[in-house]
Amino acid sequence: MDQTEVPKLRCQRIGCNATFTEDNNPDGSCTYHDSLIQFWPFFHDGMKEWSCCKKRSHDFSLFLEIPGCKTGKHTTEKPVLAKPTPTPTPKNPFSPPAAAPATNSSSKESCPRCKQGFFCSDHGSQAQPKAAPAKSYAPAPAKKVVDINQPQTCKNQGCGQTFKEKDNHETACNYHPGPAVFHDRMRGWKCCDIHVKEFDEFMSVPPCSKGWHDADPAS
Repeated sequence: MDQTEVPKLRCQRIGCNATFTEDNNPDGSCTYHDSLIQFWPFFHDGMKEWSCCKKRSHDFSLFLEIPGCKTGKHTTEKPVLAKPTPTPTPKNPFSPPAAAPATNSSSKESCPRCKQGFFCSDHGSQAQPKAAPAKSYAPAPAKKVVDINQPQTCKNQGCGQTFKEKDNHETACNYHPGPAVFHDRMRGWKCCDIHVKEFDEFMSVPPCSKGWHDADPAS
């Protein structure tokens, strides 16, 4: 008697890429990487890192072999790469207390001595306005002093050139503002919307922006 072969499905979770059947998909059979946008892998200064588990590698092939950090069931649904919706702050159910009514305000306003700023035994002395407190300003962080002739390595994505600050200018650097996108066996740059299948093609995508070389970019 011939047995009908159960069709195998391809798991769409990032970092899994395994095949499974609907009848054989227990919980924990899939290991994958988180798909939220803040956990996307990023590439910087020759290093590849999974943001969700902080595992990294300089070699792209070894990077793709890093096992996932979450477990669950296989699925054919592609993950939605979207930022989580922030939880709204609940409104204060308690209303602020009402201000206490001023005592004898009408008679105080019509009193001639109070109007001139003199002491009045009926209404008390005139309250002197308080001086506004002086604003405190935090000192600005000290800037890093760099020798203009000191060779530095640009850490902008897609550049990596050695430069000197004396030769740096607003179009000296060719780079990708990013971020790099790796999903569903595709590699590309979101900044210029170019996606390819092979890693060599990804590395040869020409930078799409110009700017200053930066050896210490903001994180």
